[in-house]
This record gives sequence, structure tokens and C-alpha cells, in this order.
Amino acid sequence: MANVIRRQTPAARMWRGVLYAVLIIAALFYVLPLVVMLMTSIKPLSEISAGTLLSLPQNPTLEPWTKAWGEACTGMRCEGVGGYFWNSFAIVIPAVLISTAVGALNGYALTKWRFKGSELVFALMLFGCFIPFQVVLLPMAQTLGWLGLSSSRAGLILVHVVFGIAFTTLFFRNFYVGIPNELVSAAKLDGAGFFRIFWRILLPVSAPIIVVSVIWQFTQIWNDFLFGVAFSAHDTQPVTVALNNLVNTSTGVREYNVDMAAAMIAALPTLVVYVLAGKYFVRGLTAGSVKG
Repeated sequence: MANVIRRQTPAARMWRGVLYAVLIIAALFYVLPLVVMLMTSIKPLSEISAGTLLSLPQNPTLEPWTKAWGEACTGMRCEGVGGYFWNSFAIVIPAVLISTAVGALNGYALTKWRFKGSELVFALMLFGCFIPFQVVLLPMAQTLGWLGLSSSRAGLILVHVVFGIAFTTLFFRNFYVGIPNELVSAAKLDGAGFFRIFWRILLPVSAPIIVVSVIWQFTQIWNDFLFGVAFSAHDTQPVTVALNNLVNTSTGVREYNVDMAAAMIAALPTLVVYVLAGKYFVRGLTAGSVKG
């Protein structure tokens, strides 16, 4: 069969050009704040005072970044945001891994090992996705007190795990619904148990939804401020709390370049995650959205 070459009409090419122009303008508008932050973070303070918001740096310097990392004052201490940056990683990594693992097991159990009342359990967990953060502050604080985890890194990890399980369970449950039950039934006939079926059958095909869960949880936990300021002490605070303290500290001249550099440092991990894995996030959501 001969290939049919479809030629676009002038009107179609015009509308495509208009669409691309609108998308480019929207992208530039969306990226503009990030560009302003980056340019401000590498300008000397004197240049910021004398220039305009969108002016290019005349004498770029990394001194604001160095000061934001190790010298800037966050409240009464002038230690920069470096220590808090690593605090965030120490909180995010275990919380993401645990909540993703528990969500995967929950989704597997709710779809392939259904029990009486499983739909009610899922509905209650789904309800947890819509509970405002503010509602759980007092009950969670009391629970952490009972467990002896108040103002500790472990307590903050527990908070994020508990709050994230509802979302990760939803992701994995919707993904596993589309996997044929016959595979699990055949494995049961061969004598495979709960964990062996999960490890050998479900987990190998779960890469797309694992990526979705990891990116979602990483972003939510890294950007969290409310739980960080409510359930942590000075030595265990995440970078978002340090950034707030830095910006709101009023000692001497306001150093906008240092503030912007600190904001860029706090935003870098999530930016890197979305740049490197954003397309996989969209693919994973698409794969889960067409399941039962």
C-alpha cells in the first residue's frame, strides 16, 4: 500500500504556529520567577540596590551561595542552611522508602487478596488523602509524646510516613487493579505465598507506579513546612523551616541575594528530580489512570 502523505493546509499550519507561540509564552511566564531568583542570587548586594529586578548581573559572584550555605543567620544562629539541607535528606529518604513500600503492599493486598471489608478499608484510607494537615497536628503531637518521639527526626519521619500511606496506597491500588487476577491465582495453585507472589509477579511490573510514588512523596515531604516546624527541634529542622527563619530574620541590611541563593538551594533537589524523572512521572500516572 502506497504511503499517503498528508499535507497541512495553510490554516492548519497557522493555528499550529499560534499554539506553539502560546505554549512558549506560557512556559517563559512560568519560568520567569526561577530566572529572577537565579539572577538575583549571583548579583552583589550593591548591584541589586542600584539595578532593576530583571537586569542581568554585571559582576556575577557565588558569594551569596557560599554565605547562604554556611554563614547566613537563621534566627539566633548563623550557620547557614547546609545542616538543615542534610536534615531534609535524612528525613525524606527513609520516609519515602517506607511509605512507598507500605503503599505497595497495601495496594497489593486490597486488589489481589481481597478480604471482607476491604473496600471499606480502602475508602477510609482514601479519605485520608483529603484530611487537612492542620487537623492532625494536635492528635499527632499527642501520639508522638506517647511514643517518646517528640521533636526527633524519627518522629518527623513517622508523621510523613503515616500521612503519605493514603496516597501511595491509592497509587498502587489503582495500578494493580489492571494486573490479571489469573496470574495470582496460578501462583497460588503452585504454592506461592503472599510475599513470594508480590516479589516475583507484582513488583517486577511496578516500576512506573514506584516512580510516581517516589516523586510524589519526595516532593511533598521535601517541601513540607508545617510538620517540620511543628514536630522538630532546632537540630532536626528541615531546610524549609531554616529558609523561613532566614528570610524572616531582620539583622542589619536585607541581603536579597543570600535569601534567593538559600531559596535556590532548598528548591534544587525537587527541580533535579522533576527534570530527570518528570517524563516517567507522567507515564506512571497515565498507566495508573486507565486501571479499573
